[in-house]
Formats: sequence, C-alpha cells, structure tokens
Amino acid sequence: MTTPPEQSPSPSALIDARIAELGDWRGETLANLRSLVLEALPEAVEEWKWRGVPVWYDHGMVVTGETYKASVKMTFAKGAALPDPHGLFNASLEGNVRRAIDFFEGDPINRPALIELFRAAGALNRAKPAKAKKQT
Repeated sequence: MTTPPEQSPSPSALIDARIAELGDWRGETLANLRSLVLEALPEAVEEWKWRGVPVWYDHGMVVTGETYKASVKMTFAKGAALPDPHGLFNASLEGNVRRAIDFFEGDPINRPALIELFRAAGALNRAKPAKAKKQT
C-alpha cells in the first residue's frame, strides 16, 4: 500500500489565505479586486506565481494582484495595448507592454470601469492570432 502524495493547496486556496493573512485594508482591497476579475472574466483561471503573487489568466495572462506595505497593485500584462477611457492606469506607465493601477488605503474602486478594463484585457488575449507552428 502506497501513501498518496500530499496535495499542494490550490492557487485559489493560496489566494484566500493571502487575503486572510493580510487582515487589513489590503486584504479587503485584494478580495474586492479579485471578485471583479472573476465577475468580468468568469472563465479566468487563478494561479499563484513568483512566491506569492495571485495571477489571473484568460487565454493568456490578464492581470496580477501584488500587495505591498502601502498599496495593492494590479498589473495588466498587456496594459499598454488597452484603451483606458476612465484613466485608471496610474503606475508602470513608462513601459511598452505593462500598465498598472496602484490602490492605496481609502481609494475608491471604480467597479464598472475596472470590469470594463478586465473584459478588454481578456478580449485582447482572445483576439491575438495563434502562433505559427515551426516547420520541421
């Protein structure tokens, strides 16, 4: 009789634990942002990367949810290619690919605008052409 290998917690369980571990406005903010990602992209897959960063995928990476001492940062993998009619992006503006939104304690969350941005990011991933297969 063999003993089954211990199963690692799922990425969703690890994200739940991070939210609980934070236990302050950052955990609450991350939980709210997570719910918006999953509302906007119901088929999104949650992952746990880079020693503790929640990441959401929908046909590719959409956004990460990083927590710092003074902020919660949502970094959009292809943010530079996304329209931002509501002016949500306020960080990582100098790069050619990513864009981010830093949330600080007490900042309001523009739910409709964020849902629109998450949906646009998912649509951008779905619209990318398939990579050509290498000829052998």
